[in-house]
Amino acid sequence: MGIKDWPVGEGPREKLLDQGVSQLSDAELLAVVLRNGLPGLSAVELARNLIGEFGGLRALTRASQAEVCRAAGMGPVKYTQLQAAAELGTRISAENLKRGKILSDPDLTRDYLMRQLRDRAYEVFAILLLDSQHRVIQFVELFRGTIDSASVYPRDVVCLVLEKKAAAVIVCHNHPSGVAEPSHADRRITERLKNALATIDVSLLDHMVVGDREIVSFAERGWIE
Repeated sequence: MGIKDWPVGEGPREKLLDQGVSQLSDAELLAVVLRNGLPGLSAVELARNLIGEFGGLRALTRASQAEVCRAAGMGPVKYTQLQAAAELGTRISAENLKRGKILSDPDLTRDYLMRQLRDRAYEVFAILLLDSQHRVIQFVELFRGTIDSASVYPRDVVCLVLEKKAAAVIVCHNHPSGVAEPSHADRRITERLKNALATIDVSLLDHMVVGDREIVSFAERGWIE
């Protein structure tokens, strides 16, 4: 059953218009994207089945086309609808942190870094370059490593900062294991970066470690002074 066939006032589209998008459940949101269910199975019921089968919305959108299309009621068209919806969220997040934006909202930064890094199968070390007013200059992925580690060279960080004329930076990296807790090596490289950047009078504002469901901030833990 498609959403258009639901009785007036009972479908997720009507609920969205009447109560706002935040009031929809994950299954209802997914049903709006999918639009149609199967004979004897509403779009919401199909959405619930998919969420259960894949273990969540994020896992569903990260699954391959072959994996998604093997699920009952799915095909190339619905797969493209899922991918487009997921990409919209990523691009909106990137737009919110575009060049020239004053970085004053920690939650905005966390959301952006989470979308950029948490699903990588390998470790990525990146840097968010800021001017003297903490406006965004650029987000740059500097180093990529194996699933266990990435080699980080303070000299390369300093060269990039000088090239982009940044006055402050936030560095970040992901843990492919999904556990955001920083390691002793993370703390050592942070200290080396802070000291290297201090020689060119650039502030290291934070080092954020991205896990599967959380981000650990060195600044919030008092590890960057």
